[in-house]
Amino acid sequence: RTLLCAAWVAWCTPFFTAEAPHVVFVDQVSAAVLPFVVANAFLPRDRRTRVVFYCHYPDLLLSSRELPGKGEGGGLVRALVHRLKLLYRIPLDWLEERTTGMADEVLVNSEYTKGVFYATFASLARRGTRATVVYPAVRIPPLGDGEDGEDGGRRTFLSINRYERKKDVALAIRALAEVKSSSSSRRGRAGRPRLVVAGGYDERLEENVEYHAYLVGLARELGLERDVTFVKSFTDGERAEMLSGCCAVLYTPQNEHFGIVPLEAMAAGRPVVACNSGGPLETVVDGETGFTCDPTPRAFSEAMMRIGAMGAGELRAMGERARRHVSSK
Repeated sequence: RTLLCAAWVAWCTPFFTAEAPHVVFVDQVSAAVLPFVVANAFLPRDRRTRVVFYCHYPDLLLSSRELPGKGEGGGLVRALVHRLKLLYRIPLDWLEERTTGMADEVLVNSEYTKGVFYATFASLARRGTRATVVYPAVRIPPLGDGEDGEDGGRRTFLSINRYERKKDVALAIRALAEVKSSSSSRRGRAGRPRLVVAGGYDERLEENVEYHAYLVGLARELGLERDVTFVKSFTDGERAEMLSGCCAVLYTPQNEHFGIVPLEAMAAGRPVVACNSGGPLETVVDGETGFTCDPTPRAFSEAMMRIGAMGAGELRAMGERARRHVSSK
C-alpha cells in the first residue's frame, strides 16, 4: 500500500498535474523512496522531487530472527519456517539499505538511533551518507494548577507504555514494591505511593492480553492490588488528566529508540524516571528534569524515594525545569 501511494504521487502528480511537489517526506518504509528516484530519471530538473527519509529505527532490526517457540509446531517445521524467514528477509534487508541511501536527505530521531543507523547500514557509513538528528516534537499543553500528584497523603506515579513485554512495565511494579518495603524515613512523602499503569491495549493482540494478565498477576503476587491501577487505552483528555494527577512518570523501556512519553511528561511539567540507555539519555537531564538510572527495581525505587522526599515546592520546581527543557528544544 505504501509503495502504491508513493508510486501514485511520484508518477501521476508531476506528469499529469500543473503543480508537482518540490519535497516529499517518506516515513519508516524506505522502499517508498524508490518510485521517486525512478520518476526523477524521466523528469526535467525543474519537475523533480527531492526526498527526505525519516528513519525511526532500521526495520531489519525490528524483525525477529529467532527460532519460533516450541509451541508453534514441531521441531522440523519450526526450523523450516525459521530458514524461510531468513531467506525472505535477505532481499528486504538489501532493499532497505539501498533505498535508504537513495534519499536526498536522511533524518533520524535520536543520536542513539544515528549510531545504530551507521552500525547497521555499513555501506552507507562507508560512502559518507549523512544522517541528521531531528527530534520528534510534542505539543506543550497549558500550565496546570500546580498539583504535586498527592491525594490523601499518597503520591501517584504514572507509567505510560503499550502492554508489550519489551516495554518492561513490570520494572515499575517491582520498584513500587521496593519502595513499600523500605523504611518509612527513607520513603518520605512517597511513604504510601500508588502507581497507575496505563497503556495501549488491543484485545485482538495476544501479547497485549497476555502481558496485561501477567502484570495484574505480578501486582497481586507482590501484595500491591490496592496500590496499582491498570488503565487499558485512553483518550488524549484522559492522558492529560493522568499526567496532571501524578508526581512523576516512570519510563521503563531499555534502549528505546527515542521515547516520546518522557517528552510528553516533561511538557506537562512532570519529572521523569527513565533507564540510562537509548533516547531518554538525550531528553532527560539527570537530577534536573528527572532521573536516569539502571534498569533495576532498586535503582528505580531509589529515584522514586528521592522524588517522594521532595516538598511540593521542590517537586514543582523540577517539573518547571522539565517543561522549560522541552520548550527550549
